[in-house]
Amino acid sequence: MLTSREVLIDQMCKTFGYKNVMSVPRLEKIVINMGLGKEYVLSKNMKVLETGLQELSLITGQRPVVTRAKLSIASFKLRENDPVGVMVTLRGKRMYEFFERLVNIALPRVRDFRGVSTKSFDGRGNYTLGIREQIVFPEIDIAKVEKLRGMNITFVTSAKTDTEAKELLACLGMPFRK
Repeated sequence: MLTSREVLIDQMCKTFGYKNVMSVPRLEKIVINMGLGKEYVLSKNMKVLETGLQELSLITGQRPVVTRAKLSIASFKLRENDPVGVMVTLRGKRMYEFFERLVNIALPRVRDFRGVSTKSFDGRGNYTLGIREQIVFPEIDIAKVEKLRGMNITFVTSAKTDTEAKELLACLGMPFRK
């Protein structure tokens, strides 16, 4: 009996005519980035930073890293090296577990969900998905959420073109819009 990985490799080889199994694209990592928003930058409230760290660690199962400003912007009252967001890079087993939860549980909970856009590829085989609310993940307790925050989820693949990456993500179960 073929495993799902072998089925995926067979399907990709038939579609794109790969001669070698190692040339079939694969999902390398998933990067989740959550901005803290302008209320944090203006007030420098450390509770907002801690809440963002806690929510992202609940969603991903891994401790996030604080991202910092590279430049000072006076109109935003932002100084260089101030925290502006949190991010996580998932690889291996955790990456596939997150992908399964995203596709099977979180995305169907999005309001008026009809599938994800096919226009978010970057030209190099990577796909970025934006989610407007963190409460679509069942790990987040809605009663404890103070403010809705969105996040960007980037799927980094080893595919050379967008069509290869789209086919890979579709084979993995990503619900693209028709």
